[in-house]
Amino acid sequence: MALPSSLEIARVASLKPINEVARDMGIAERFLEPHGNGVAKISLDAIGEPAEAPRARYVVVSAITPTPLGEGKTTTTIGLGQAFSHIGKRATVAIRQASMGPTFGIKGGAAGGGFSQVVPFEKVNLHLTGDMHAVAAAHNLLAAMVDNHIHKGNDLGIDPHSITWRRVMDVNDRNLRNIVAGLGGRADGDPRATGFDITAASEVMAILALATSLDDMRARLGRIIVGTTMDGEPVTAEQLKAAGAMTVIMLDALKPNLLQTIENTPVLVHAGPFGNIAHGNSSIVADLIGSGTGDFLITEAGFGADMGAERFFNIKCRASGLQPDAAVLVATVRALKVHSGRHRVAAGRPLPEGLLAESPDDVHAGADNLRKQIENIRLHGVEPVIAINAFPDDHPSEHDAVREIAATMGTRAAVCTHFTDGGKGAVELAEAVAEAVEQPRDFRLLYPDEATLRHKIETVGTKVYGAGSVDYSTGAARGLEAYERMGLGRLPVCIAKTHLSISSDPSLKGAPTGWTLPVREARAAAGAGFVYLISGDMRTMPGLSSHPAAESIDIDENGEVVGLY
Repeated sequence: MALPSSLEIARVASLKPINEVARDMGIAERFLEPHGNGVAKISLDAIGEPAEAPRARYVVVSAITPTPLGEGKTTTTIGLGQAFSHIGKRATVAIRQASMGPTFGIKGGAAGGGFSQVVPFEKVNLHLTGDMHAVAAAHNLLAAMVDNHIHKGNDLGIDPHSITWRRVMDVNDRNLRNIVAGLGGRADGDPRATGFDITAASEVMAILALATSLDDMRARLGRIIVGTTMDGEPVTAEQLKAAGAMTVIMLDALKPNLLQTIENTPVLVHAGPFGNIAHGNSSIVADLIGSGTGDFLITEAGFGADMGAERFFNIKCRASGLQPDAAVLVATVRALKVHSGRHRVAAGRPLPEGLLAESPDDVHAGADNLRKQIENIRLHGVEPVIAINAFPDDHPSEHDAVREIAATMGTRAAVCTHFTDGGKGAVELAEAVAEAVEQPRDFRLLYPDEATLRHKIETVGTKVYGAGSVDYSTGAARGLEAYERMGLGRLPVCIAKTHLSISSDPSLKGAPTGWTLPVREARAAAGAGFVYLISGDMRTMPGLSSHPAAESIDIDENGEVVGLY
């Protein structure tokens, strides 16, 4: 019997009133702002309430290096959260908000799937409470004020060629990647080359995810650097007198969104920074609220442990002060087979027959990636638990192979069937995580604040990625020197690279070593609070495929959404 679609499963789920979900978490109704059925925003006044609540055990879910199809981290995060109720524990889940670009593109939604998903399904994947639009509006207001300042006399002496602040929108549209704005007559502005990024790539989104309070967000927005003067001095949103209005636009967006899973586990859905060029984690304020709401707080970090988890540890935890108690590393048989170098997969295309054939040997051949990602978690003093995310076309012998690999690393492993079985399908994983958090830990950041930016880059490149050396372009070297002079040298680093390899080359599978990490460009996200380095060709505005999901999304004769997945 075929499994119903995620949307069909969500439609028949029995939802609790959202105030009851909050009450079960220990959040008083006075902190809630309802947004229709099944959704509410939570006031930041709920942070630290109730005061006597013990801190939840903090668990981050990451993964081995994924295939283009993804490995099911969000579904595993949600399934694990649900599973704790099956062993007598209370958990809260914290995840990023879905971008509508991928929802209407090829990836689909980002709220889990099957019997491990967040509901209401349509709301969480379409608009939700409008946070994405607030981010876009605040971002584009600053872009308009930059251009207006130049048009009205340019008192700050901004060099138009130095402007890095592009515009954003939450739709995949390759035609807007590079444009010329200001065409027309004098009254239509000053022509210059610019472009659009997707909203998730906005620094405002990264700020939303990393701010710890309203005052902190206001200060961070003011520190945004939009370009430089003719003398090379940074120009900020504060100098343009834009930060105050941006903060006003973002007032409601700063409040986390409360939803639930189909098993009524509470879920905080908030912020959605890009996983390639930003830190790829949900918000700090959601975690601060969630940390007092149960026995476990389960959050997710984007892409593999070399990316989202490294940034979770060194950027998010550095800013929040929260320390993780354990990590979950999601692995799939198909991804390990791909890392053997014997198979190739592509988004939107059927899996090759050879990948589906029973072959524990292929799993063992791709094991270096799993071993390296275990090592990457342990570099930070955190113990990982391997979640073997089972697919119907897997073979038991292949699951056994993953368990054998984990055993050689001294790591717990559990087979999970949460997609088809909900929380009960992740009970073994929940039990393993509950054991892991009781073990001694020694959480540590990978580098200190006072290290130079080059030292931080080279530490991540060699210790996490396995690079043998780092090569800086002339422009990147000059940029790093300038940021050190500006006083930005104490910031952590975020290296923008492919998510399809631990290396910067998406064609290199497994755990390559000895290669050279190229740093083509250095940029300052001074408001978000990190310096990011461009290594490889990063697309910050995706394009649509030949047959995007948008072609299948519609409403039926009853006005219900169909085709969403």
